[in-house]
Amino acid sequence: MRQTADTGDGAAPDSDSGNSGSGDHSGASGGRRGGRWSRGRVPAGLSVVVALLLALHRFVPNTPGRVGSLLETFLPWLGLAVPLLLVLAAVRRSYTALAASLAPAVVWLVLFGGLLPPGGPGEGGHDLTALQHNVSDVNPDPQGTAARLLDAGADIIALEELSPAVLPAFRSTLAADYPHHAAQGTVGLWSKFPLSGVRKVDIKPEAVGEGWDRGLRATAHTPRGEIAVYVAHLPSIRLGVGGLKSEWRDESSVLLGEALAAEPLDRVILLGDLNSTLDDRGLRPVTSRMSTPDTDFAFSWPAKLPVARIDQILTRSVRVTSLWTLPATDSDHLPVAARIRF
Repeated sequence: MRQTADTGDGAAPDSDSGNSGSGDHSGASGGRRGGRWSRGRVPAGLSVVVALLLALHRFVPNTPGRVGSLLETFLPWLGLAVPLLLVLAAVRRSYTALAASLAPAVVWLVLFGGLLPPGGPGEGGHDLTALQHNVSDVNPDPQGTAARLLDAGADIIALEELSPAVLPAFRSTLAADYPHHAAQGTVGLWSKFPLSGVRKVDIKPEAVGEGWDRGLRATAHTPRGEIAVYVAHLPSIRLGVGGLKSEWRDESSVLLGEALAAEPLDRVILLGDLNSTLDDRGLRPVTSRMSTPDTDFAFSWPAKLPVARIDQILTRSVRVTSLWTLPATDSDHLPVAARIRF
């Protein structure tokens, strides 16, 4: 009986061990195969959120704190989330996270892929070149800034933040090449073409005190016919603890949009520091009445490390064929130039 017991005891462990080993191996293999798809749900979820924010940013509520406008101001930079999500997918070794990260990448390319080629003056035909620059009211070298703007060879130049201290330097430096000039408050227009119909455009928010004057309109008489030129500087926005403060900018945008809607000439150029990107819904009263250039990001602010283009050149019934930034001046903005075809 001792032998039988010994034999039974020995056989049972052998049999159990074999079955257990086979079962464990099969389960582990199946678990590994399924695990690549089942894990990584958090980065996959984040990918879906980023894709939805990109695709449906218009539906992000603007209250409290104008979160929607804040998102739209820096919308292209949301694409930086894609490589981070890819890294997370690789770390987690998750097929699910990897597949999901393709969604925001595709949406970003649809929205901004056409802006990836580097911009520049271009070689195509054009009828005029326009230049827009916020020169800074504390510019330490306005004469040097004006001289650098001359190098662009633009036909019309629009400038903002022309304080009484810097305006004379721009007038004297630009006068020879731009004999036609108009100024209104802190904005100005220099033109190689004759100007007429110069008038103030009132874009002052109701709560702002008197003396705030940042809009003008003029008719430029080009060889290809008349074109209305608007120069505008909308109020600044501020980011604080309570979110984005853009009420004055939004109110000014509505007033500018109404002026553009009432413009009798078909051909219109708007140049100015609009203090936001064209994706920002706060500029919709303006952008809904103008054509927006589909050429390059051309980030213009801040000059030392540009992250957004808030200096704009928009048109109606004429087309921007190329748009680019110029080298830095002594301003905190980069100049922006555009080729325009009638």
